[in-house]
Amino acid sequence: MNETVRQNAMVFDDILAANREYSSTFRLAGLPPAAARGLAVVTCMDSRIEPLDMLGLVPGDAKILRNGGARVTDDVLRTLVLAVNLLAVDRVCVVQHTGCRLIGATNDELRATLGQEYGVDTAAWDFLPIDDQQRVLRADLARIRTCPLLPRELPVAGFVYDVDTGRLHPAVC
Repeated sequence: MNETVRQNAMVFDDILAANREYSSTFRLAGLPPAAARGLAVVTCMDSRIEPLDMLGLVPGDAKILRNGGARVTDDVLRTLVLAVNLLAVDRVCVVQHTGCRLIGATNDELRATLGQEYGVDTAAWDFLPIDDQQRVLRADLARIRTCPLLPRELPVAGFVYDVDTGRLHPAVC
């Protein structure tokens, strides 16, 4: 084992130990790849969000797609197309949340901060900040609804999750 691999292994010892424990009682072998409840959830990477618990789901019920801001990016659309057409997804919800770091941020601010931090030109980066949560959520839902590789009748809904109460609120979309 080379030195870099050894150092990386040490940095991740905690998760490797946790995985050994997890695998000793692993119970998902044989779980079908299809979404048992036909649901795809697009939500934020924020660690205050526990998608399965929040929605009363168990492993295998849904496809969970996470990214910064719960944004419907090209890759999210690609994944939804695959999930709908290959993995039994027949409804999609986009769940943004209160207290998101991207709400009120601007690309200029994020580019300046991150570019300065790393000494990199970030002019071409779009961090998809959220200036108006309802407007952005409506636009992201429209991207799903108008995707030519998804059925027109696919149910699509937007929600805002309150990270202080655990409540999910339907968005006006």
